[in-house]
Amino acid sequence: MNVLQQILYMVSATLFVLGVRFLGSPASARRGNALLMGGMGVALLTTLVFIPHFSHVALIVLVVAIGSAIGVVSARRVQMTAMPQMVALFNGLGGGAAALVAAGGTAPSGLADWLARLTMILGSVSFGGSLIAFLKLQEWLNVRPRYFLGLRVAGLVMLAMAVIDGLAGHASGSPALSVLLMLMAAVTGALLTLPIGGADMPVVISLLNGLTGLSAAATGFVLDNPLLIIAGTLVGASGTILTQQMSRAMHRSLGNVIWGQKVVESEGGGSGGPVQPITPEDVAMLLRYARKVVIVPGYGLAVARAQMEVKQVTDLLHGFGVDVLFGIHPVAGRMPGHMNVLLAEANIDYDQLWEMERINPRFRETDVVLVIGANDVTNPAARTQVGSPLYGMPILNVDHAGHVIVLKRSMGRGFAGVDNPLYGDPKTRMLFGDAKHSLGALVRELEGTA
Repeated sequence: MNVLQQILYMVSATLFVLGVRFLGSPASARRGNALLMGGMGVALLTTLVFIPHFSHVALIVLVVAIGSAIGVVSARRVQMTAMPQMVALFNGLGGGAAALVAAGGTAPSGLADWLARLTMILGSVSFGGSLIAFLKLQEWLNVRPRYFLGLRVAGLVMLAMAVIDGLAGHASGSPALSVLLMLMAAVTGALLTLPIGGADMPVVISLLNGLTGLSAAATGFVLDNPLLIIAGTLVGASGTILTQQMSRAMHRSLGNVIWGQKVVESEGGGSGGPVQPITPEDVAMLLRYARKVVIVPGYGLAVARAQMEVKQVTDLLHGFGVDVLFGIHPVAGRMPGHMNVLLAEANIDYDQLWEMERINPRFRETDVVLVIGANDVTNPAARTQVGSPLYGMPILNVDHAGHVIVLKRSMGRGFAGVDNPLYGDPKTRMLFGDAKHSLGALVRELEGTA
């Protein structure tokens, strides 16, 4: 590796590190994305120019151009509701690509071959698990969260068989065993992800993202490419740290998330007492004369594409002298940071976004909470209903506020598939309808009281 190539790889690695750093805040996320794209561009060009054994360079450039075009078009057209499944799909493709590259670069013996086998296992597990996550998030695979002990045991058996097959493949160098290894590892990822749902899905997506990064880093060792090692390590480390942080925020171990808990169907269930509807006019009066308001966004906000209307409501309330904050649960939505990205798109001040640990003590002094499509993360059953898929998960304590207004299309259940007693609480009122239309009506009512 000549000096110029080393310098360019160092430039690319520096851009990757800075890009990840800027992704830590919605205010600088666009700059971070730009730096990451620049780093990847430098890496691709450097690899094409300085790797002498490449043949069919024109074909490689064509494939890169086609892949880039597909990525750009997909990213521009995807709706915010579909962002989690796109992340899951792209992550799975990354893991699958790493596994295939490792399979094509294996040597008959040595450390490189051991790392290649590890890459094939990790990358294929990520591919299989991410594919199931994509199908579930897209609602093409409707499987409610269950214990599914048999599936999890089968997944562990498949993983053990994959490891044994990897050892056998290392000894024989057989391509057929390499293919079998990747198939078994992919099935392992699928079986372990299939029973997972509810608020656990963002944790799993983050974990699979970490596995993809680790597989890419191992591929870097196989190919003797330091930049791939750096990039893969960044992705693997960030995914692992985020997984740990979300698990800690939910007061659950990662093993509990993956292995799951037995779900006991509640008898009677329901939403508690009788549901009490409310009109936009009455909601506007409550908000207009409140001192402190907390808005709790959820996946329903993304479905309705109502973030701009939320911004209008916030600005109007500020004009009336109302203190408005947003309560953000660490696993709200269908992927890590989903709500932060959604609200940043509407240019809502990042200082108004308060995480769960910070906002929960404020609910007792809050006059009105506006819950927009956030079901599972506000469900009080998580505190008391043993056997619920939500049991033990810390929630936003919206039921401690003076008044709770829930914007919801219907009385349908959330992603976890369980009833929410909050809706029958005497202090809760339900504003039924599409969130975009309901918030639009609320904006008009607030403007009329100005």
